[in-house]
Amino acid sequence: MGIRSYRPLTPGTRQKTSSDFAEITTDTPEKSLVFSKHRHKGRNNRGVITSRRRGGGHKRLYRLIDFYRDKRGIPGKIVTVEYDPNRNARISLVHYQDGDKRYILHPRNLPVGTVIIAGPDAPFEVGNALPLEKIPLGTDVHNVELTPGRGGQIVRAAGAMAQVVAKEGDMVTLKLPSGEVRLFRKECYATLGQVGNVEANNVNIGKAGRNRWKARRPKVRGSVMNPVDHPHGGGEGRAPIGRSGPVTPWGKPTLGYKTRKKKKQSNALIVRRRRKSSKRGRGGRSS
Repeated sequence: MGIRSYRPLTPGTRQKTSSDFAEITTDTPEKSLVFSKHRHKGRNNRGVITSRRRGGGHKRLYRLIDFYRDKRGIPGKIVTVEYDPNRNARISLVHYQDGDKRYILHPRNLPVGTVIIAGPDAPFEVGNALPLEKIPLGTDVHNVELTPGRGGQIVRAAGAMAQVVAKEGDMVTLKLPSGEVRLFRKECYATLGQVGNVEANNVNIGKAGRNRWKARRPKVRGSVMNPVDHPHGGGEGRAPIGRSGPVTPWGKPTLGYKTRKKKKQSNALIVRRRRKSSKRGRGGRSS
């Protein structure tokens, strides 16, 4: 994948960059793997907004992705590389020998025509899925299961990869993209290689309208609201927030405040915590 820049003919194209979509082979998805999905627009089952700044956006059809890789021992051929509007990674259509068709996350450097396979005896090649106990140390993997048989739940974003760093007993240690080192059951499946479209984080949207296409509505800072709307609001001119640290609209600490449960069961599986966030510290502006 490459990054395309634009001539500054308008303010919106001055800083704009986008993918060149060179790896895309077709713009028509497989009809049997596509369906419409109700868009919640930030609302719960009662219609109350629980996630702000959601709504609008371009229509999308959901592509059914095979995160389970449960076609064990059956070879499949990569037929297409396609754009998916629901994620920043690319997807690939796989035709299996038994006639089944499925979408998978497209790994980096996996050309069309490659044959892939999942199972404990699969060869160590990009795109193949194996249990962690069968994967050599130092190997890059993605689409990793947290619970055996539940399907890949983590390391699925564009350019993401985890590394197998140790094996001991029934557990395998992985270093995750966040820097966290965590234990996984040896039966958990993972796919070899790195998720494709690695330049996705270098794309500059260039204008606010591009976020509106993605169903992202404008963000208003709390410091410019009234006191009735936000704890940071009110005051004359550009006033400080008037608290020891930034808070949410509901008065809870934010921007660096840890919300993970202290007694969460999976804490025992974390060998080393992830790297600290780069968000602004106390006293900074908040929404």
